[in-house]
Amino acid sequence: MMPGSSESQYIRLEVISGDNLQVPSDRIPAGIYVSIDVDSRRCWKSPISVLSSDESVAWGNTVTLSSHASPALSVEIRASYEVDRMLGSGEVIGKLQMSWDELLDHGDEPFMLSFPPVCDVHPSLTLKTAVVLACDDQEGALSDSLVDCKIARDTDAGHARYVEYVTSENVSHLNAAVEHFELVLDQCLVSHPDHASALTNLAWACLRGYSLDDLQDIDATISLFRDALALRPQRHPDHLLSLYNLTEALAWRHIKKDTAADIREAAQLYHELLPLCPEGTYLRSIAAGANGVDYVIGGCNNLPIDASDEGIHLRRVVLELCPLGHQLRPRALGELAQAVEARFDQHGSIDDLDTSIQLGREAVSLCPEGHSDCDFYLHNLALSLVSRFNHQGKPNDLDEAISLDEEALRLRPVGHESRDLSLDNLGRALIARFHKRGDIDDITRAISLSREALTLCPPGHPHRDTMLCNLALVLDTRYDKLDVSEDLNEAIDLYRESLRLRRHDDPERHVNLFNLSSALCSRFTQTQENEDVEEAITLCQQSLAALSSLHPHRYFSYMWLQEAYLSRYQILHDPADLSLAIENFRLASRHPTQGFPERIVTAQNWVTAAEEHSHTSALEAYNTCFDLLDGHLATRSSTISRREAATAFSGARSLPVDAASCAIRHDNLRHAVELAEQGRGQQWSLASRLRTPVEDLQSTNPKLAHNYLELSKLVSDAAQSSATITDRAAADRAATEYRRLTRQWEAAVTEIRDLRAFSRFLLPPLYEDLQAAARQGPVIILIASEHSCSVIIVPTSGDPHHVPLPSVALVELNNLKDRFARAIRHASIMGPKQPRNDLIVLLRTVWDVIMLPIVNVLQHDLKLKYHSRIWLCPTAAFTSIPLHAAHPFKTNPDGSKEPCLEDLYICSYTPTLSALVRSRQGMKRRVTPSFVTIGQGQPRGGKGKELLAVDSELELVHKLVPATANRTTISGDTATRAGALQALQENTWVHLACHGKQDPAQPYDSHFVMKDEHLTLLDIMERDIPHAEFAFLSACHTAVGDEETPDEVIHLAAGLQFSGFKSVVGTLWEVDDAVAQHVVKAFYEHMFEDLKDGGAMDCTKAAWALNRATHAVKTKVPLEQRMVFIHIGV
Repeated sequence: MMPGSSESQYIRLEVISGDNLQVPSDRIPAGIYVSIDVDSRRCWKSPISVLSSDESVAWGNTVTLSSHASPALSVEIRASYEVDRMLGSGEVIGKLQMSWDELLDHGDEPFMLSFPPVCDVHPSLTLKTAVVLACDDQEGALSDSLVDCKIARDTDAGHARYVEYVTSENVSHLNAAVEHFELVLDQCLVSHPDHASALTNLAWACLRGYSLDDLQDIDATISLFRDALALRPQRHPDHLLSLYNLTEALAWRHIKKDTAADIREAAQLYHELLPLCPEGTYLRSIAAGANGVDYVIGGCNNLPIDASDEGIHLRRVVLELCPLGHQLRPRALGELAQAVEARFDQHGSIDDLDTSIQLGREAVSLCPEGHSDCDFYLHNLALSLVSRFNHQGKPNDLDEAISLDEEALRLRPVGHESRDLSLDNLGRALIARFHKRGDIDDITRAISLSREALTLCPPGHPHRDTMLCNLALVLDTRYDKLDVSEDLNEAIDLYRESLRLRRHDDPERHVNLFNLSSALCSRFTQTQENEDVEEAITLCQQSLAALSSLHPHRYFSYMWLQEAYLSRYQILHDPADLSLAIENFRLASRHPTQGFPERIVTAQNWVTAAEEHSHTSALEAYNTCFDLLDGHLATRSSTISRREAATAFSGARSLPVDAASCAIRHDNLRHAVELAEQGRGQQWSLASRLRTPVEDLQSTNPKLAHNYLELSKLVSDAAQSSATITDRAAADRAATEYRRLTRQWEAAVTEIRDLRAFSRFLLPPLYEDLQAAARQGPVIILIASEHSCSVIIVPTSGDPHHVPLPSVALVELNNLKDRFARAIRHASIMGPKQPRNDLIVLLRTVWDVIMLPIVNVLQHDLKLKYHSRIWLCPTAAFTSIPLHAAHPFKTNPDGSKEPCLEDLYICSYTPTLSALVRSRQGMKRRVTPSFVTIGQGQPRGGKGKELLAVDSELELVHKLVPATANRTTISGDTATRAGALQALQENTWVHLACHGKQDPAQPYDSHFVMKDEHLTLLDIMERDIPHAEFAFLSACHTAVGDEETPDEVIHLAAGLQFSGFKSVVGTLWEVDDAVAQHVVKAFYEHMFEDLKDGGAMDCTKAAWALNRATHAVKTKVPLEQRMVFIHIGV
């Protein structure tokens, strides 16, 4: 320095950048910065702190240092614990001491300054130095850069002592740190801007001491963190750090004290914290790691299953903390699935069970082969599927469950700690399949599995009570099947031992109570020991007392209580017992949280008991059956699945006719008509409810009508799309969506019913509504029940008429049906001139014992004129008998022939009264007629013999149809499935000549044979053709009913009527296509004879035209080929 000069020598230090500065520390820092101090006075602090996971940061700052200062300077890496206002200088986590000479040795070139490694991290700075001249007054400016205060000094001292404690674990350093932080807190009152920072510093020192067992008061520490968080609400810069701090404290208290509330709260805090932490930040990397959220997830996964809404919410929170790819996601899915299913077990909501299955499927899908927990997830998913099978009765669920159980058992070989559970699970699934299919091998294997499971649970084992109970259940089931008393006695002993092991507060104890009750009741019916039935009743009453009013298992208590009272009534004949049994039937079948299948079976048993004992509740029982069946079938999205669900209940086949018979026996004919219609029309009414016309509603409330139509379309679309899904998981999701839309649709229907004029909207029709079917002539309902066979005639006005058929019993009727089938087969191989003696005998029988009593009422009571129209509505075995062809085959003394039914009246059929009402309503919407003839006489691939007369039949019909009808023909290669469907939709009149086949096993697969693919009944039903009018089905078996559900007339002709055709001519059995042309020709000649005078095509003439045609061809066509054609509809 020159004497007298005003300038002095300085060192200009350029701090270019830093690398690996994100140094681990005991606390998570808000930021890491670098400082340069000379004589403990800060000369520079990095303006950009390191917050992200970036390993380097560029500064490019310059600091000028006076050569008058100490020859040494300190470069430090410090951690700040506040994003916002910083309290003190933070914690030193890296430090270097340097002299001026060391700096100047590098000349003007940048050089790297390396710090000693910290936890295997090697931080460094890149610097550059130069000697410069500057005014002396700069030094004073630099030295003022650090503002000193007591709060900051005490804070820094606390950090220094804290670091010493962490390094040495000397409690005196911890105590000193706590004292310094307490001094700071005393100086930073609640209103002080650094109060939250002071709370946090003190809390962290205490938490570290607690974690190392040097301090005990964790509750006070957590309170400090809570107070700090309260001062740093959302959007505060330090909110996230305060959230994390509190989670750490809660986690440590959980580690030490196993406090479930702490781990639950920590999960909720992480659920708030992690979405706010950007990927790549240091806080995110620590919070999302094994010692952060993963510990909390693991702690939550180990909590007991909690089926409360709060418990399930926590499980959902934990699952959200485990995104796709997270190693703990399968476990989180599994735990949530169990919690949701536990809630289903308590409340019976099918949504919970579906959710549990969806979660279980995902858990299984995330377990590759060899995954240690795969057996656990397979086991639980199988349990859920069996529960859903029991609740909804879908056979696919049971099949899948057994497959999963077999796989889980394979993964739990002999010696596996959970093998007993898999054995038991598989055994219970096999019992469910036994109840469905009755295969004794299933129950034999189930017993073997249950016995092995019990051997794995010796006295003292926590599962022993469950295994005892379940083995007893399997033996009890075999007793019901094979009536081996040893099985029953062993089951009772096992039930008693299981009950003895159950604590009185065990939530599953009620299961032992009502199961033992059932077994005792069975023994009472065998031995008539009154003590057994008395104990059975007491046990059921105890089980009811243990359950909430809506618990699904109350159903079983009611059911077994009913069994006990009914068993005692059958022995002691006390009317009070019968009344109590009926009341428990009522409670069980109407218990809302139990699944439909169980309740339907109970209602059927109620029907049986009421009929057997002539109880006044019989009609109520029938009504309950129909209501439950309606509800059950409505849960099925597709037509086929609804039929499968209906046929699963063996006794349901005869319910409609039995109910009608019951109402007749109670002298309630109107109700008999309603019951027959409701029971027989379930499939059609459920399929048609989405097509209900709403013209009247649109004029009254357009908004409601629009909403209803929109939802109907959504439900219909969802049903059609779900019908093609084969993937089980996708099918489950589709079913859930269908149920969601259906609920919205049902809510819309309820809103419509709130309008006075629409209070019966889509409800089962009343007699007054159904009587509209008889507007053009009486409807004759033929009831075939095991209780009685009789007829109800619904007249155009007034009350219905009852026609007893005393000479007809169901057995004889079934025999008559079979004799007709044999006679028709025999006639088909006879020559055209040979007499059909067998048929004549049978038709005379039909006239004498069935139709003559009906005709007497029509003539004498209703005064019905000759050649009036009548509609036959047969049920059960009546559907397979050609009632319209009934004939006395007698000659009067004067030589005249006694008239047959078709001489007296014009006969039509209708599958249900509602179908006829719908067709009549559809006649209001008429358009210009168009006529298409569809013929396929040469199907491919062996789909039937060649029909040589089809082309000539089409040509014949084409000539007979008026030219004004816009005639078209589809035949040969163009008569494909798609071509036929399009023709059906685009034309109002159709004549179809081809092979037709009724599928007795699956009637919706009944079909017309086209060139390529079958045109099925389901194809036709899925088309809504409101302007269609008439169809002539010159094909085989187009009007033959469903064998499994004879009271549901499901056939091709009815399907066309359902899709929109108001008037249909169909066939009951095989048609000779060459002979049939005589009938076809005569039919169309009569059908269109008035059009020569300018009349309009009228489909309501079809029944008359068919009647005239069959009379006209008597000499040309054999009897069975004349009576094969029937008319359905208007």
